[in-house]
Amino acid sequence: MGLERITRVKEALQLNFQAVVFTVGGTNGKGSTCALLESVLLAASYKVGCHTSPHLLSFNERARVNGENVSDELLLEHFKAVELARASLPNPPTLTYFEFTTLAIMHLFATADLDAVILEVGLGGRLDAVNMIDTDCAIVTSIDLDHTALLGNDRETIGLEKAGIMRAGKSVVLSDPVPPQSIVQHAKKLGADLWLMGQDFNFSGDQLQWSWAGRGRRYSGLAYPALRGANPLLNASGVLA
Repeated sequence: MGLERITRVKEALQLNFQAVVFTVGGTNGKGSTCALLESVLLAASYKVGCHTSPHLLSFNERARVNGENVSDELLLEHFKAVELARASLPNPPTLTYFEFTTLAIMHLFATADLDAVILEVGLGGRLDAVNMIDTDCAIVTSIDLDHTALLGNDRETIGLEKAGIMRAGKSVVLSDPVPPQSIVQHAKKLGADLWLMGQDFNFSGDQLQWSWAGRGRRYSGLAYPALRGANPLLNASGVLA
């Protein structure tokens, strides 16, 4: 597995983004982070595209524009565009389900005149299909042992795979309060603008409300996320950062 096949088709599509791109990786909390970030941006009146996976009931859940699942008819237009681009290449590559559908959704977003795009990593990071798009802000949620046959047998090795979504000189937010050092070191090596929980931002709360502070900004009297508990607050803090 790798990005060679999907990148060839991406180039044939002449796919590029004018919107600000947020890429969300990690082990746990990616979906809720995407949902929180999408909600904040929509409330601020931005036009937002959000790609998540997997879906629960309908494939259309993977592609939302301004908070609404896109229609079958619209998706089919972009499926067709991807297939035409793929077939036009010498020795057309065979794409996986995730590669093909990700390309179609990215093509849809690229032509939708959006302000911001949120991309959830499917598996890992470095070689995941969404990593064909350069991010403006990488958000890495908590890191745990997952897909060890593909990503590695410890948090440090897995963390380095997740860190593959980062880009040089761009923002990186780590929602994990105890991130693997491999992620921190990779961010510093790239010269990324690294935001660390407990150093660049933090949160506190009581039974009724919570507050957030980071880099010269402070928000008090915040309502709790719909998902209660410690982990949703970690994710919400990363989103505010």
